[in-house]
Amino acid sequence: MEYFSDKERGLRPRTEQSIIPAVWGGIVAYIETLISTGALGYQFPELCPDGAAPIGTNQEALSMAIKAEIPGIDWPLQTQKSETGGYSWGTEPYAPDTLQVLDIIQFCYKNSAKPIQGSLHPFFQHHHLTFDVQVGRHEFCERINTLFSRNGLAYELNQNGAIVRLAPPVLQETLFDAIFRTGDHTLDQMLEEARRKFLNPNVSLRREAVERLWDAWERIKTIDRPDNKKLSIELLLNKAAQEPEVRQLLEDEAKKLTEIGNSFHIRHSEMAQTRISDSDHLDYIFHRLFSMIQLLLRKR
Repeated sequence: MEYFSDKERGLRPRTEQSIIPAVWGGIVAYIETLISTGALGYQFPELCPDGAAPIGTNQEALSMAIKAEIPGIDWPLQTQKSETGGYSWGTEPYAPDTLQVLDIIQFCYKNSAKPIQGSLHPFFQHHHLTFDVQVGRHEFCERINTLFSRNGLAYELNQNGAIVRLAPPVLQETLFDAIFRTGDHTLDQMLEEARRKFLNPNVSLRREAVERLWDAWERIKTIDRPDNKKLSIELLLNKAAQEPEVRQLLEDEAKKLTEIGNSFHIRHSEMAQTRISDSDHLDYIFHRLFSMIQLLLRKR
């Protein structure tokens, strides 16, 4: 559904990376609906006492499975916690770690389907259920992605159940559609690994993406003349720009990017190097180098 405010003001930028308690509350409400309607009975069925047909969701089996697959999660799912340092009866809004929330979403996607009521079982006054997996998963994706979009979250649940991180808008389309054909199979693999990890919700994997991109940068410098790195990068820069001012700009940027890779905890692990932990900073330096690599490969 398209909300009126979205039509009037436009969609909210998808830049938030932490799931706050208000969003978590909406996710929990949806999961509780899936339980009550029997959608999660697709894999965790409550069976009719008079036969083998599902009639709803077996919450005990569901809780054991979800706690086993997502360690540390509370069941029933909690949206309130006792106030830190407060009175024992005081509570405050709560959300688990964002990666745990995303895991729960994927768990429910995998294990739910749209329940379809069959004929009424008169004695027990319940309906036996069958399930439509395709329709259920489509509806699940739409509901979760609406929550993500309306709250500006930089995540998307796709139709195969994977959650990807939405890159900054300037990079989003380029990264999703990127196919690397440099003529160097190893370099193509390095760039693809960097691309794939950069779209992962886990900030640790995004840090690995930055490291892998810098490894690819060092390899690109030798792509035209593997035996002479200095000459190889000169040839690349010459092809990238004919105007002297632009050529000098690119050379200065190439040197700066190499300096960044050596000064920060990207390509090396010396004690004196600075570790980049802020997700926005990782986005910035990834974008900076990826843009340079794109230009050089396109002009090559």
